[in-house]
Amino acid sequence: MPEATGDRLHAWRAGPRLGAAYYNEYLPDPDRLAEDLSLMRAAGITCIRVGESVWSTWEPSDGRFDLDWLTPVLDGAAEHGIDVILGTPTYAVPPWLSRKHPQLAVVGRNGRTVPWGARQEVDYTSELFRGYAERVIRAVLGRHGRHPAVVGVQLDNEPGLHLIHNDHVVERFRTWLADRYGDVDALNRAWGLAYWSHRLSGWDDLWTPAGNTTPAYDLAWRRFQAELTAEFVGWQAGIARELLGPETFLTTCMAYQRPAMDDVAVGSVLDVASGNAYYLAQDALHAVRDGAGGRWYADDVAQLVLMADRMRATRDDAFLMTETGAASIGPAHLTRPPYAGQLAQVAWLLVARGARLVSYWHWHTLHSGAEVHWGGILGHGLRPGRVYDEIAGIGRQFAAAAPWLADAEAEAGVGIVYAHDSEWMMAFEPPLPGPGESGDRGSYARIVGAFGRAVLDAGHQAAFVNERQLTDAGDLLRRFPVVVVAGLIAASDRTLALLAEYVEAGGRLVVGPRTGYGDDEGRMRATSPAPAVLHDLAGAGYEEFAALAEPVPVEFDGATGEARGWMDALVAEDAEAVARYRHPHFGTWAAVTRRQVGRGEVTVVGTLLDRTLLARVVAEAAGAVSPEPPLSVEPLEVTAHSVVGPRGRVWVVHNWAPEPRSARLERAVASVVDDCRHDAGASVTLEPWAVRVWRE
Repeated sequence: MPEATGDRLHAWRAGPRLGAAYYNEYLPDPDRLAEDLSLMRAAGITCIRVGESVWSTWEPSDGRFDLDWLTPVLDGAAEHGIDVILGTPTYAVPPWLSRKHPQLAVVGRNGRTVPWGARQEVDYTSELFRGYAERVIRAVLGRHGRHPAVVGVQLDNEPGLHLIHNDHVVERFRTWLADRYGDVDALNRAWGLAYWSHRLSGWDDLWTPAGNTTPAYDLAWRRFQAELTAEFVGWQAGIARELLGPETFLTTCMAYQRPAMDDVAVGSVLDVASGNAYYLAQDALHAVRDGAGGRWYADDVAQLVLMADRMRATRDDAFLMTETGAASIGPAHLTRPPYAGQLAQVAWLLVARGARLVSYWHWHTLHSGAEVHWGGILGHGLRPGRVYDEIAGIGRQFAAAAPWLADAEAEAGVGIVYAHDSEWMMAFEPPLPGPGESGDRGSYARIVGAFGRAVLDAGHQAAFVNERQLTDAGDLLRRFPVVVVAGLIAASDRTLALLAEYVEAGGRLVVGPRTGYGDDEGRMRATSPAPAVLHDLAGAGYEEFAALAEPVPVEFDGATGEARGWMDALVAEDAEAVARYRHPHFGTWAAVTRRQVGRGEVTVVGTLLDRTLLARVVAEAAGAVSPEPPLSVEPLEVTAHSVVGPRGRVWVVHNWAPEPRSARLERAVASVVDDCRHDAGASVTLEPWAVRVWRE
């Protein structure tokens, strides 16, 4: 977090904090404000988020503002020593604005307008909308932005829900392309528009996205839409900075699955990244479970870990977790309150991956509206119960551990490259099967997630690195002795050359399927064999590939497993074939190859192996775990994550199982949340759904 934003933001480095979204205006009895704030403070909740969802309360009718209803909340928070993140309400437009200007509705790919009645139905690129939005932003922040309780402002909420197809946006896209390509002939060549008579004679010939079938067009369209989202958030940031003191930080709550959002671009206009970390609890948090993936929530442990690591990668820094589940998430059929201990497990996992704030959605379960089954810290009866008591216990632990976690940073030895371009390209042309005859538009997340899970199963700590953040091979090697790059189909020559330089400098590179096959224009490369640029270093490549209708047996070092979903038909030219398919046709090719390159090494995995086999391959490719945990465990159900700060290293150890697990300590440890100590050589028992926080 940047020091330039003042002492208040720096204070968030002092240790983890608990928070909650608080909507006194939603309560059937708003007079209970003092009771709520007292209960929060008693539970160790020292931050609330307010105001972002209620434009129609701030401005009940056009130009008529009611701003003073929040004053008692802010005053009460200040009296109780609770900080406030105040939201701008621009993502939830009031009905009077929708009625007055129906032309502001988002037009979807199908040409139909998005009807008003949920949220984020408005075209936020419209200058007409911006006029109304700026008016309410200035009113709210002008009245409350400098209140002593307000330490930060959240700009909008979960931006990028829709790809906006309104006519003026499509016309702006034509201008955007003209600025980048100069003339239509350059675009014709770059996109290969001779195909199907798509060659343009002028910019007006560019067809609308609704009818598009060209991959390069779609990739450009997604990049453009993401720029619109980042520009909108940046526009709000400019207004907010005029109205706020230098000590007040700016953020926005990101939902990382939004189709029109590049989190690094959005994060670049903020002071600190914030986001959602929703998850299914109960048996979904048993580490042996493999969830479906690709949803707005994590449905297994690995997805939850990787979700937090994505957030840290947004600004390559600590982050605020502005929404995570308390009692339950989503509609009624997803009501799965966490088992005893799981709230603490998740809170400490988020802290171990870099969260400075763990904030629950929300303080009280709503009594009306679309989210009545999103269980809050208090239930519908508004009385403290089990969930409140467990969160209060977390608050006490956070307070006790704060001296050891001040200025601490999450550690990781394996970097995982993530790229929005490849995510978008695979959404347009999915390589993995989905339901029926369709492809899975979440193929990229599945591929990267499979390799991320393998890193965790191998006992390593991982950190995401966005492709846009790759600038120097030497710096990459200093941070990560091992880098995984899987599914990078929209790969620029610059990125591939940097990865090659990383290997030549001594890095250990794991290359997954589809990486380097396409370029950053969304075209399939004419070079052969693949992977481009990396082929010579890898000593292996392929010209054939196949979507696998059924699993194919694979043999690796005496063990057998399965290849699923996709296969790059690797030919081991100057590399060792360490795994092969056991199949009458596919047996011609290698499933995994390995080659030493000076001090570095390249491992190419041409398929999605089953969980056990992929973890073994990654473990061999990655080598020794560093830093080494203080306990000897099988890493699947018991995990160890570390942060390091001025006072040393702190380990967060989890038992993700419904049964006790035992482990032998290699080094002496002491708890930072109580007085418990263990000598080296001692055997410790981790209870079901337990988390321990130790210093060495």
